[in-house]
Amino acid sequence: MDLIQVENLEKTYTEGDVVTRVLRGITFSIEQGEFVSIMGPSGSGKSTLLHILGFLDKPTKGRYAFDEKSIDEYTEDELAHIRNKKMGFVFQVFNLLPRTTVLENVKLPLLYSGIKESLWDSMAEEAIKAVGLEHRTHYETGQLSGGERQRVAIARALVNNPNVIFADEPTGNLDSKSGGQVMDIIQSLHKKGHTIILITHETYTAQYAGRIIRLKDGQVESDEKVFAQNQRGFTK
Repeated sequence: MDLIQVENLEKTYTEGDVVTRVLRGITFSIEQGEFVSIMGPSGSGKSTLLHILGFLDKPTKGRYAFDEKSIDEYTEDELAHIRNKKMGFVFQVFNLLPRTTVLENVKLPLLYSGIKESLWDSMAEEAIKAVGLEHRTHYETGQLSGGERQRVAIARALVNNPNVIFADEPTGNLDSKSGGQVMDIIQSLHKKGHTIILITHETYTAQYAGRIIRLKDGQVESDEKVFAQNQRGFTK
């Protein structure tokens, strides 16, 4: 089943007399459970596309359907609910609260979830365990390495058990060893059934996916299945 469908998607920004076309008629679909990398140089439109797919922005033209329903048919409250319950986000900048523990950071999405507060600690602890940081649960995030902070961000994205995880350059601020560890975690989440959409400009990172969509100048340059590097025994 297609989780995501985009047809002739366009995004244009207008500032005064200046019109900038960022996305120029993009079409593709992503099935539930796929691991897809979206690649492209700076300015190709990949982050803009991710923001639209994650309901953080809206297209200027074209159609975007999530879970077989056009986003135009969702109310703003429904979009916010789906973003909180069915989507998880991991960004290059970790966006963690400073001077706050790992546990408190991971619990943040639960504040708006409608889930009983008595369950929050156990849910957060399960997500922290999934990224191998249970020994850091009560550490403040400022005491962690960059790789550990990104793993906290992944745990936070996981805590609501979302259908899809959007990862925007998740290894961009990390050294090669930490980046490899983060990608191994993302790969393991895919194996557990999560749909993964990875935005990256790094070939080695993109190759963790089973499919790579390449963007250039706001258009799809290529869309191909690949042999995921975990199957090759690839290590960075």
